[in-house]
Amino acid sequence: MRFLNPKVEEKIVFLSLFLSTLVIVAPVILVIGIIVSRGLSVISWQFLTTMPRMGMRAGGIFPAIVGTVYLVGGTLLFALPVGIFSAIYLSEYSKRNWLTRLIELAIVNLAGVPSVVYGLFGLGLFVVFLRLGASILAGSLTLAVMVLPVIITASREALQSVPKSFREVSYSLGATRWQTIRHAVLPHALPGILTGTVLSISRAAGETAPILFTVAAFYLPRLPNSIFDQAMALPYHLYVLSTQVPNVRIELQYGTALVLVGLIVITNLFAAVIRSYFRVRKQW
Repeated sequence: MRFLNPKVEEKIVFLSLFLSTLVIVAPVILVIGIIVSRGLSVISWQFLTTMPRMGMRAGGIFPAIVGTVYLVGGTLLFALPVGIFSAIYLSEYSKRNWLTRLIELAIVNLAGVPSVVYGLFGLGLFVVFLRLGASILAGSLTLAVMVLPVIITASREALQSVPKSFREVSYSLGATRWQTIRHAVLPHALPGILTGTVLSISRAAGETAPILFTVAAFYLPRLPNSIFDQAMALPYHLYVLSTQVPNVRIELQYGTALVLVGLIVITNLFAAVIRSYFRVRKQW
C-alpha cells in the first residue's frame, strides 16, 4: 500500500541523493578554495623553477617537483606491467579454485593496508635487505608495491566487463588465447585499466609515509643525479614546511599544496582525455 504519490516519492529520493552528493562535494570544494586563495599569491615562474634557499624559507620548490615526477614515473614503470599481467592471468588464465580466491582476498586486503606499513616494508626490504639505500629506486619500488592492488583490481574488473561473445568470436576464427586477449579484449578494457592507473598515480603522488622511509630528503637544494640518489618530493616537502621549519610563511605551505594538487589534477585530466578517446573508439 502506497502512502505517497510515485512522483512525490521520486522527488524525495532525488532530493536525498542531491543532498548526499552536496555533503560530499562541498567540503572538497571548500578545501580547494582555501588552498587556491591562500597559495595562489606565491605561485610564480621563480617559485616553480628555482632551488630552495635559507633552509626552505625562500626560493622555489623545483627539486621537489622533479623528485615527485621521478617517483611517479618509476612507480608506473614497475607497477603497471606487473599489475596488468597479473590481472590478465587472474581473469583469463587461472581457474576458479581456493588458491585464486585466496589471491583475490589478499589483493583486496592489501589495498586497505595503511601506507606507513608499506613504508616500513620498503625500508626493510629495499633499503636494508637489498641494500639500495634511501634512493629513488627504493622509493619507486615501495610505491609500486603499494599501488599494485589498485591496478590489479581495476584492470581485472575492466577485463571481466568485456562480453564473452568477443572471446568466442575470436576463438571461432582460429585465434589463440593470447591473440584473443591482445586484439579482442585488451583494447576494449583499456578505459577501465586507465582508470586504475589514474587512481594509482594520484595515490603515489600524494603519499608521504612510504617515501619518508625510503627516499625523501629533508633539504636537498639540487637535482638527483641517478636513481640511487635521494630526492625531495612535494608531499614530504609540504610536511616539513608545515611541521619542521620555524618562521616559514604560511603562503609557502599553501603554495606547495596548490602545486601538488595541480599536478595531480593535470595528470588526472590528461588520463581522462585518453580514456575518453579510447572509450569512444571502442564501443559495443
